[in-house]
Amino acid sequence: MKSKLVIVESPSKAKTIATYLGSEYEVMSSVGHIRDLATTGPGGLGLDIENNFKPNYVTIKGKTKVVSDLKKAAKGKEVLIATDPDREGEAIAWHIADVLGLDINLDNRIIFTEITKGAILEAINNPRKIDRNLVDSQEVRRAIDRIIGFKLSKLLFTKIKSKSAGRVQSVALKLIVDLEKEIKAFIPEEYYEIDAIFNEFKASYIIKGKERIKLEEANKIVETSTNPFIVDSIEVKDSNRKPKPAFTTSQLQQDANIYLGMSSSRTMRIAQQLYEGIEINGELTGLITYMRTDSTRLSEVFIKDANNFIKNEFGNEYLGSYKYVKNDASQDAHEAIRPTLIENTPAKMRDFLDDQQFKLYKRIYERAVSSLMSDAIFERTKVILNANGNLYDLNGVREKFKGFLALYDEQQTKDVILPLINVGDKFNANSVEKIRKETQPKARYNEASLIKEMESLGIGRPSTYAQTMETLKSPTRGYITLDKKRFIPTDQGILTIDKLDEFFSEIINVNYTKQMEENLDEVSLGNIKDLNVLTDFYYKFIPMIDYANINMEKIMPTITDEICPLCGNHLVIRKGPKSEFYGCLSFPKCKFTKSIDNVEENATKSHN
Repeated sequence: MKSKLVIVESPSKAKTIATYLGSEYEVMSSVGHIRDLATTGPGGLGLDIENNFKPNYVTIKGKTKVVSDLKKAAKGKEVLIATDPDREGEAIAWHIADVLGLDINLDNRIIFTEITKGAILEAINNPRKIDRNLVDSQEVRRAIDRIIGFKLSKLLFTKIKSKSAGRVQSVALKLIVDLEKEIKAFIPEEYYEIDAIFNEFKASYIIKGKERIKLEEANKIVETSTNPFIVDSIEVKDSNRKPKPAFTTSQLQQDANIYLGMSSSRTMRIAQQLYEGIEINGELTGLITYMRTDSTRLSEVFIKDANNFIKNEFGNEYLGSYKYVKNDASQDAHEAIRPTLIENTPAKMRDFLDDQQFKLYKRIYERAVSSLMSDAIFERTKVILNANGNLYDLNGVREKFKGFLALYDEQQTKDVILPLINVGDKFNANSVEKIRKETQPKARYNEASLIKEMESLGIGRPSTYAQTMETLKSPTRGYITLDKKRFIPTDQGILTIDKLDEFFSEIINVNYTKQMEENLDEVSLGNIKDLNVLTDFYYKFIPMIDYANINMEKIMPTITDEICPLCGNHLVIRKGPKSEFYGCLSFPKCKFTKSIDNVEENATKSHN
């Protein structure tokens, strides 16, 4: 008879963990969240505003059997809840405990950040109470997102037919729109660069600071840069390139997007698979630590194992020194994304992983291990040439010591070897050429650069980036299009931000969103009461909604010359979930619709 029940979030995780535990344990999955806010009550918020915003939770559709099975399995057993080690996981743990009627004061919560036998057994032996501060923080986040999502989305759809709005989503869209406006307002400025071409190398005219050379000056420089070019000075010095720290969530998403062409959502799906367990020689093993983190910290055990690996594989001179500096904006709840076992090298794991899993695992493994390796050392040579008072430079680089690049080289710096040159040598240029340039506007965001910008501005958290990207890209929203994977806002996206700027600038902006994240962090630490954060937000936000309901102009659909065959009124262009279509101006009295391309028609038989 099994006397203990362990509850995790995902079925695959349950399967992996079950292989590590004894016969007295039963492992079951909640399949994610089991409850959410109801959509009943005033505004469908699921919150009793008059009663301190008391939430009304209901079982999620399709989860009734899961809850019933968990209740049945929990009877007479010691229950340990092993949901994910973050705020959302803590909230799910509380919901499970509440539904099962467990004593919240008992030590029935276990935490692990890697799914290996040692980590699971250690967690089983060290249970703790559910952290109510973390739960409160997640509940406030959910309540605020529900209020904004329901009330602001409804307003925008009613007034301008925009499909959705959100606390993080709308600020991310605002970044895209503001950048697009900056790009469109950009006026290019002409300037010139000058190169001297020799048989064995090319030298560039030295431009000081941010100075830009105009045509007249460029012509003068070309005219006066006469042979010979005399070597004024030669500087040779070593420079070190330090390894990057192990991945955080956002850095992993950026790296996979740039180097592997993966979207952030695909990256997180594959990372989840690597975390939850891959079958290796008949045994399920979690290959990486938990993939939602904002910390670059590494465990002492991993550092010791990795150092031994580096010494054995590369030699003592490749050993670096581990230095961890906590980012003030980091929650630092658990360590960076790293391999769980140093012996599971990418080469050894190749046969057990599909192509996408292997590529992502290889980057995670090599980035984590290389972060503990020594610096790469380059010899850099800078030569200054003087042509009649005009100074030109040429640069050479030579790798002296690979260091961490022996394992992980994303930049792939190539040696540039200069010919033997001495001070005072004279060279004759074959030609001196001016190259016309134009200043360029900033590049549009892609997933990697938008996530990087959001992280630097303190918008959102590691767990939100992938979902935000998917929401922005959703064709049903119609807010952006993609051109070479870069985000271009549509007219609807620009209109949405214009209206949010006009009526909700105090809420939908970078600073407020960042401050809200910081407040939620303080709630999770027990330094701020959750009710205060929620109350302050609600009574700031609702007057804005009321004012916008009265004052935001409603954009009417475009009236066409086409006539409705049922009632004789004009047809108008309306926006559907996926595309525009023709509808009757008399809607809802007349429900005639027709697709824009005349492929489909739909008319109701009954119409008033």
